[in-house]
Amino acid sequence: QVQLVESGGGSVQPGGFLRLSCVASGNIFSIVSMGWYRQAPGKQRELVAVISTGGSTHYVDSVKGRFIVSRGNPENTVFLQMNSLKPEDTAVYYCNAETMRTVRPGTSSATDYWGQGTQVTVSS
Repeated sequence: QVQLVESGGGSVQPGGFLRLSCVASGNIFSIVSMGWYRQAPGKQRELVAVISTGGSTHYVDSVKGRFIVSRGNPENTVFLQMNSLKPEDTAVYYCNAETMRTVRPGTSSATDYWGQGTQVTVSS
């Protein structure tokens, strides 16, 4: 089991910035990637950014060049630096951790864990 605690949400004006933080605990050695999802009213939850234990990253097109996902020290901490925020970034942001374990030779099992969500509001 993995538990996620996230923080850093708030209300900012367009063009502002926020830094989200997430700390994982429990069976952290099973984690293969951590990242951030968001869900706006009336919309499906979407992947925003993800970083693997190897350091590779992926971003949704709408945030490329503005958001940066990174791992902290200790390695079970992940951040999302959000710059040049736009009103369309308004959503509940969720921390995510993907775990992987070998259940038998040649076979792996993946499980996703989620934080409680933190509200980000961008308005003037």
